[in-house]
Amino acid sequence: MSTTQGSETEPRAGVVAPTEGPSRWNRMFREITTGSAIISVLAVVLALVVGAVMIAFTNKDVQASAGYFFSRPGDLLAAIWNAVSGAYSALFQGSIYNFRRPSFAAGIKPLTETLTFATPLIMAGLGVALGFRVGMFNIGGRGQMLIAAALGGWVGFAVDLPAGLHLIVALVVGILGGALWGGLVGVLKARTGAHEVITTIMLNYVAFYLVSYLLREGFLKTPGSNNPKSPATKVTAVFPDLLGPNYILHFGFILAILATIFTWWLLSRSNLGFQFRAVGLNPNAARVAGISVKRMYVYAMMLSGGLIGLAGINQVLGTTTSGFGAGLDSGIGFDAITVALLGRSKPWGVFWAGILFGAFKAGGFSMQAAEGVPIDIVLVVQSLIVLFIAAPPLVRAIFRLPEPGAGRRTTQVNVTQEVAAK
Repeated sequence: MSTTQGSETEPRAGVVAPTEGPSRWNRMFREITTGSAIISVLAVVLALVVGAVMIAFTNKDVQASAGYFFSRPGDLLAAIWNAVSGAYSALFQGSIYNFRRPSFAAGIKPLTETLTFATPLIMAGLGVALGFRVGMFNIGGRGQMLIAAALGGWVGFAVDLPAGLHLIVALVVGILGGALWGGLVGVLKARTGAHEVITTIMLNYVAFYLVSYLLREGFLKTPGSNNPKSPATKVTAVFPDLLGPNYILHFGFILAILATIFTWWLLSRSNLGFQFRAVGLNPNAARVAGISVKRMYVYAMMLSGGLIGLAGINQVLGTTTSGFGAGLDSGIGFDAITVALLGRSKPWGVFWAGILFGAFKAGGFSMQAAEGVPIDIVLVVQSLIVLFIAAPPLVRAIFRLPEPGAGRRTTQVNVTQEVAAK
């Protein structure tokens, strides 16, 4: 009798014992950040449809023709079509190819602007996505970009080095700056249990006011100027142009591609990436299996901060070489969250999502100039994409999609007593 009771309370060596499953929050977080790619595509489609409705409602011709709809309904329908088709045509021509330009070289210029806008979004999106894969919500992109820009930017304008070496040193220092700022969040979470959402938000403010002070009174200040702006980056540290002086696309886009390849290899082919994914799926099971969850949090936030820091130094050495201010990030740190969500935390998904949002940024101004569409409509479309991605059941209900894993058998994660003893 006693033997039976002991076997119920204490598992013997070699007996499989169930581990504690992931929490409800963890399951929801994983569904939002790593769900089906079709949900992302349909979220964009729904957002564009809602955006079309808003474009129609804000168009003056549509509003005027609505006043006599019952006498001439065709005028209202024609006005709606002209408003929506004109707006999205301007979006395409302002971001991909302008058919009104006299030559192919001139017509393709909008695409190069899209890729330039997309470059920091891809870099920062990869950093946020890496955090997502470990189960961490890194919303400190603004602070990590600012610290990277401050340190790497200082090397870019204050240090004299040969061409090539100067660029590499400034780039490495900027990445390390972002990695250290992100790693601080990982250390706080690992040592004290402080939630990364709170610490990253607070460190955003710390970085902003610190860099603002340095631009006014510190080593980032331009000598003899009261304008809170850094000196211009030296020519030896500036990213080279990819297509010549007539285009704004620079070497940063190549770095974005390399960063995507690196992140893909890290998460899919490396031992460290396997541990990252294990912690993201179920930190309790990963801990029982011998993975140091706290160490993974620190490593993940350092790599995440380094990738986001790459976006910051990209702005200093490639896009804003005439000097930068405290508003350098231009909302990129927060837009990167949307890019990572749309890309489902997959490196190549983030890459294409970054290009899509770069197209929104480049084409939004064309929509406003050519068709008089408020630029805020583009921001609304981006916000709706996040809304639909964060509500997969709503998207499935609209398009009548089956639930994920329907008809499949679910398995419970188990570990042996020997592994638990490690």
